[in-house]
Amino acid sequence: MLYNELFENLGLSSGAEIGFEAVAVALAVFLTTVIITHFVLPVLRAKKLGQNISGYVQEHKNKQGTPTMGGICFIMSILLVMLAWFILEMLGFLGQKDNRMLITAALTLCLGVGNGMIGFIDDYAKLVKKQNEGLTPIQKSLLQLFVAGAYLVVMSYTGNLSLSFRIPFTDLSLYLGWFAYPVYLLVIVGFVNSTNITDGLDGLASSITVSVSGTSVLLSCTLGWRYTGVISGALLGGVLGFLVYNRYPAKIFMGDTGSLFIGGIIMGCAVSQGQLLPYIIISLVFICEMLSSLLQTLYYKLTHGKRLFRMAPVHHHFQKLGFSETKIVIMFFVVSVFCCVAGYFGCTVNYF
Repeated sequence: MLYNELFENLGLSSGAEIGFEAVAVALAVFLTTVIITHFVLPVLRAKKLGQNISGYVQEHKNKQGTPTMGGICFIMSILLVMLAWFILEMLGFLGQKDNRMLITAALTLCLGVGNGMIGFIDDYAKLVKKQNEGLTPIQKSLLQLFVAGAYLVVMSYTGNLSLSFRIPFTDLSLYLGWFAYPVYLLVIVGFVNSTNITDGLDGLASSITVSVSGTSVLLSCTLGWRYTGVISGALLGGVLGFLVYNRYPAKIFMGDTGSLFIGGIIMGCAVSQGQLLPYIIISLVFICEMLSSLLQTLYYKLTHGKRLFRMAPVHHHFQKLGFSETKIVIMFFVVSVFCCVAGYFGCTVNYF
């Protein structure tokens, strides 16, 4: 790498080298996101591309008209910086290429962008219809299945898809054979929707993504996942830059465009490294948000109208209990950090 000799002279490890590269990418994406959002925000306001707030969430009446689709800001930033990084990597300025992992890195970005495009279509439909619904659930699910399926097919064709699942906190793996494909498919689609569901409070999805992507960078440094470290660093920088505008009171929302993109990137990192189960632990807050909505629906139907939570997903339940948005976001972030610590050690327990 350009800085290989520097690290060798300083006697630092390859993990430190990966960390340096990830932080450099994160900083570049952070600054690019802040700049792009600064210019995109007034355009969204001028076009009146504001969020239509559901009447079911009375606490959010003051958010009516807040610009949405802001996910395009950090997506553009990530793609611009990663394009520059890929060019430098291909030209040999950054070090010796690992063509197999370079392919998985590109496919991870494709999985994120594919889901982000679905989110963009959904956001656009909502804004055109001037209501809080866009694509129908069936339409969105079919598109997500197609994107996830295409990703898995290409991953398999290029020999980058593991059919074994690493069991956290052990050195064991569970081989599923061809049954791994439907499992991957369902988990990817389910998880992408979980990040979408979590995006319901100012800065909530962004802050949880900070903890998850930050842990992914740390795992990459520990286990030598250079390409995953770079992409995780890019995601970390993107959401941190977006948080400058998305923290309470939010000036802009990421919309489905951003939340679905985030889910795709996280799943791409998990699948490419054969660490699906550890990443599920790391991302448990996202998953619990989705499960709370699912349980609410099932309980409502089984009990003929009774509710398990005051409102789902569960972050709205805490709102109904009187918690402020900032307190809920901080509480969920702290829980996410604990999940990330558990997932990190579940993935590295046999490394040390």
